Amino acid sequence: MSDLTNSAGAYSTNYPEPDNTEQPSVLSQDEWRYETTVKKIEAAIAQIESGELDLADVFDQFSAAVEDLRLCETFLSDRQQQVDLLIETLSDQSDF
Repeated sequence: MSDLTNSAGAYSTNYPEPDNTEQPSVLSQDEWRYETTVKKIEAAIAQIESGELDLADVFDQFSAAVEDLRLCETFLSDRQQQVDLLIETLSDQSDF
């Protein structure tokens, strides 16, 4: 039997099983900053583009950057909704 197959003949790797337990957020909503996260994403991109990282580290950096981009997108979307609501409220008040 090959090193890549288990006793059932299915392919396997030596990678650890993913931990699917919910992880607490590192920063609370009050501590999270959009600008800081953007700088973190830019730093990750610079490291990836430098070509100095091992492939595994590239994947880790990329994965973290994607998650940070999702947080930024959610933040911006929420703020856009707030702005739209404020504009609508101001428009309604000016009609009186």
